[in-house]
Amino acid sequence: MRDFQRPGRSPVFATNAMCATSHPLAAKVALDILQAGGNAADAAIAGAVLLGIAEPQSCGIGGDCFVLLKPAGSEEVVALNGSGRAPAGLAAADLRARGMAAIGTETVESVTVPGAVDAFCALSDRYGRLGLGAALAPAIRYAEEGVPVAPRVAFDWADDGPRLSGAARGFYLKDGRPLTTGEIFRAPGQAEVLRRIVHQGRDGFYAGEVAEDMVRSLTAAGGTHTLGDFAATACVWGDPIAGRYRDHDLMEHPPNGQGATAILLLKILGHFDIAGLDPLGPERAHLEAEAAKLAYDARDRFIADPAHTSRLSHMLSDDTAARLAALIDPRRAMAQVARRTEAIHRDTVYLTVVDRDRMAVSMIYSTYWGFGSGIASEKFGILFQNRGAGFTLAEGHPNEAAGGRRPMHTIIPGMLAHGGKVVMPFGVMGGSFQPMGHAHVTSNLLDFGMDPQEALDSPRAMAEAGVLKVERGYPEATRARLAAMGHDVVAPDGPLGGGQAIRIDAARGILIGASDPRKDGCALGY
Repeated sequence: MRDFQRPGRSPVFATNAMCATSHPLAAKVALDILQAGGNAADAAIAGAVLLGIAEPQSCGIGGDCFVLLKPAGSEEVVALNGSGRAPAGLAAADLRARGMAAIGTETVESVTVPGAVDAFCALSDRYGRLGLGAALAPAIRYAEEGVPVAPRVAFDWADDGPRLSGAARGFYLKDGRPLTTGEIFRAPGQAEVLRRIVHQGRDGFYAGEVAEDMVRSLTAAGGTHTLGDFAATACVWGDPIAGRYRDHDLMEHPPNGQGATAILLLKILGHFDIAGLDPLGPERAHLEAEAAKLAYDARDRFIADPAHTSRLSHMLSDDTAARLAALIDPRRAMAQVARRTEAIHRDTVYLTVVDRDRMAVSMIYSTYWGFGSGIASEKFGILFQNRGAGFTLAEGHPNEAAGGRRPMHTIIPGMLAHGGKVVMPFGVMGGSFQPMGHAHVTSNLLDFGMDPQEALDSPRAMAEAGVLKVERGYPEATRARLAAMGHDVVAPDGPLGGGQAIRIDAARGILIGASDPRKDGCALGY
């Protein structure tokens, strides 16, 4: 139990249904949908699409999503890959011939075709109860009327605003400057797009005037995108991957997401007595950092478009984890193992919903970096993601950029299961931090007995680009000892990620929700 004389928040308890996400309006909208007779799929779509208006620097209909879903009355979790592909005209050889060593985060080459809208339509069609009209109505209203900018959103907007270019500056800046806390953001162009999706389904986005606006804008910026690329976009249903930690199973979305990295990281940590350590001590932070270096190196070698990820079973094997764990010196830091293919960034949203029938949705939604590529469509103001920056240009690499491929993705929804039953959908945002975030939160729960809110509140650290970023919540003695162990300890320039979770306590018939104080959001239930 937390100390009620100290700042903090309690977990949220409810019996019927719950949503937890990074913005209060989105959580409230999801709850409204649930109370109006919708299910978790309807509520997740409603909340997520509204987040594109409430947190436009983090996500939007020009981005991608991944979903894990446990249907009502079943424990057979399904995975939905809502990530888009590179345009058919993209070729790594052409980019290398132009002297490029990597795909820049603010270039048209980084723009992959948005996949989220197709996934929302498919999710609604297969599992929804109320239909897209009801699910998208709140976002349409807020896009027209406006949303006051929340404090964390304003913090990110100031940092990310300079990345905007061309038409995007008119849609996402006010008088040429980032919006500040309390100012109203409106997106009437997106409201019109959402109305077309309601009436035409996916074709309201991937064909006709909206698609023509997107392709025309990308072509003007030098892109190879065509109407055919947009028309061909299709999400993919599949199965999650899983790995055991202590007596629970961590379920993750398969590649092209990086969920396997979190599973490997936890399997490595399973070779150490984490529960016997101080949760805020240097020994635990050191082991997490070392395990992350090794797990992320495996990620950068193997994870790519599903059709080109050939060594997933090797990455997830117990033998691989054992061999990597043996490389860790509990007293001394190793050098950074490999150059990361991307960096920590703060701009993703996560949302989880559990309804009264115990359908559970774990959804993550993003345009990658803050304001994605910084490029927006001229007429409707659809901001394009820069997921193509997740490709490599190394010839022959599984994740080499190529037309029609999906790049390695950072966003990962998670679920914990125990005894064959899902007990907690959850997610932790923050670019490359996400696998380490999943591992850290899972360890907080299972090694230290924290409740979901405590597990999210707990300070975090991240080994990144040769340094160890350590949040201010760690004791100074921990920082000093980590430095003595050989870590280059630095303070991050912002919080490490965010996160939400809902624990399903079937024995007591209750839901326990938690939302990360690093974001503006909350958990709400009834």
